[in-house]
Amino acid sequence: QVQLVESGGGLVQSGGSLRLSCAASGTFFSLYVMGWYRQAPGKQRELVATITSGGSTDYADSVKGRFTISRDNAKNTVYLQMNSLKPEDTSVYYCYTEGTSWMGNAFDAWGQGTLVTVSS
Repeated sequence: QVQLVESGGGLVQSGGSLRLSCAASGTFFSLYVMGWYRQAPGKQRELVATITSGGSTDYADSVKGRFTISRDNAKNTVYLQMNSLKPEDTSVYYCYTEGTSWMGNAFDAWGQGTLVTVSS
C-alpha cells in the first residue's frame, strides 16, 4: 500500500513560479515511475511530466522549457519546479507513481491533488 501526499500548490501571478512536492510512504519494493498529471475544470486529466528511478524524464509539450521534474530516491519524493506560469496552467495537479510490491506485484497510485491557480 502506497500513499502519496502532495504539497506546494497555491495562487501565483502569471509569470511566477511554484514548486510542488510529493512524498510516497508505505510498503513497497520500488517506485519505477513518479510523475505529475493535471486536470482543469471540464477537461480530461493530462500528463505533465514523469521521471523514472534512473532519471529519465518525459514532459508534455505545453510545459517543456518551463517545468522541471526531479526526484530524491532516498526520500521517495518527486518535485515539480514550475516557472513562467501561465493562466492556462491552472489545474489540480496530481502526483502519480508506478511501482512494485515486495511480492513482485505491480501497482500504481495517485495523490489527492493540489490546486495551482495562476492569475493573469
